[in-house]
Amino acid sequence: MKAAVLYEFGKPLSIEEIDLDPPKAGEVRVKIGGAGICRSDLHIMKGEANHKVPAVLGHEGSGTVLEIGEGVTRVKPGDTVILSFVPFCGHCHFCLNGRSNLCDTHASTAGTLFDGTTRLHKGEQRIAHMGKVACFAQEAVVPETGCVPIPSDIPLPQAALIGCCVPTGVGAAMFTAKLTPGSTVAVIGVGGVGLNVVQGARLLNASKIIAVDPNEGALEFAMQFGVTHAVNPTIQDPVETIKSITDGLGADYTFEVFGSSNTVEIAYNSVRKGGTAVVVGLTPLGDNPTIDANRMARQEVTLRGTYYGSVRPAIDMPTMVDLYRSGKIDIDGLITRTYKLDDINKTYEDMENGAIGRAVINEF
Repeated sequence: MKAAVLYEFGKPLSIEEIDLDPPKAGEVRVKIGGAGICRSDLHIMKGEANHKVPAVLGHEGSGTVLEIGEGVTRVKPGDTVILSFVPFCGHCHFCLNGRSNLCDTHASTAGTLFDGTTRLHKGEQRIAHMGKVACFAQEAVVPETGCVPIPSDIPLPQAALIGCCVPTGVGAAMFTAKLTPGSTVAVIGVGGVGLNVVQGARLLNASKIIAVDPNEGALEFAMQFGVTHAVNPTIQDPVETIKSITDGLGADYTFEVFGSSNTVEIAYNSVRKGGTAVVVGLTPLGDNPTIDANRMARQEVTLRGTYYGSVRPAIDMPTMVDLYRSGKIDIDGLITRTYKLDDINKTYEDMENGAIGRAVINEF
């Protein structure tokens, strides 16, 4: 099958034919129908995050089940599925305590499937799977618990975004922060995930939603998803401007959704006393923010992280599908660009050049 392979950090992905072994027990083979272009893959491509290479990246995907391995009961051939990049084992401490997004077994087998081996290879060379998904390819073999069945009328590009950016963003507001109605919110970075934090805040009836981003086009685009105030940090001091908009207090909730020490510091310093700053983005290796811990104690500021929006994929992704079908969240409007798999390197060039909205590969 055709796939985009990362062989070396800092180098373009290579489009080539590789081999995909059949699914083993508890695994599913899927024909990929949509693959979202997310900054997390770019961090790996640039060597800013650890990952085994060679690897097929892509963790935000959807598709159609082609084949099931022994013992699979959750899906059958022909089913439409969203792919979760945190499939759950069901027996580790975190799975048993309802936090399957933090599955230990998944974390300890990064780059492979649950049995510690790969289904991807080129001849004798084994190739790693990003997030047990590896959807920058025509097909993928994934764990059964990484497949979330959905109605067949959901378009696959939109379904792909429910694999990452939608639950990560909406979930950060809904499940991690648990926003209360009337709250003031600042979202630092309004790319694909940030736009969904905005949608989550709107869904939970925030009174003010402040977007902070150096890209004027992104700020303008974000207004259609619920942003009430836009701040360009290259023109205005973001912390002081957020405080000004919120009557000098700072926002009740702030969300860092870009992934840098600077943006984490903005989120932390612009939250009010007693407020909550949520770190959603992943900073590059070695890029660590400076935090005034005394402020955390004296002003009772909460600084917390969220992974995958604190969602339980098997339960909460169908909820995201229902919110989309009912018009409560806009996924159609998020997609501003579609590409062929052959053009995957251009998708990331466009991202780095400031393209707004979300891109999806829909031709393989």
